Amino acid sequence: MIDKNVVRNLVEEWLRDKEYFLVDVEVSNDDKITVEIDHADGVWIDDCVQLSKFIEDHLSREEEDYELEVGSAGLGQPFKVPQQYENFIGKEVEVLDAGGKKHRGVLKSVDGRDFTVIVKEKVKKEGSKRPVLEDVDKTFSMDEVKYTKYLISFK
Repeated sequence: MIDKNVVRNLVEEWLRDKEYFLVDVEVSNDDKITVEIDHADGVWIDDCVQLSKFIEDHLSREEEDYELEVGSAGLGQPFKVPQQYENFIGKEVEVLDAGGKKHRGVLKSVDGRDFTVIVKEKVKKEGSKRPVLEDVDKTFSMDEVKYTKYLISFK
């Protein structure tokens, strides 16, 4: 079986001095290698092809046969690395917290492994009969949410 760390090191070598970042590397039991990269402005197919060729040039099919797939982290897919959170600051996201509750709002900031989303919540004001919708900051830990993903809007 192909070592995931070998593939990861190859990808990181190719990424050096580029504005791309690694999202994920998976190697299945039957040696299907899946590499996901991303960039703040999106991923170009030509760059995926170049990375694929780079990996193939450094792995030997004579030692192990493998299938290789290089692509971008899909829009609407859950974030996997902190850089994805940073790229979507100011955009609408959906967070599924550890308790199974969904929160929709605008990603406000990222601080290490914590991130803050501005959500609309009903808040009862003192002296008011009815609650009103207000913007409320909710802070989450990347390690404690089930997922966070960008909400695609066609407005």
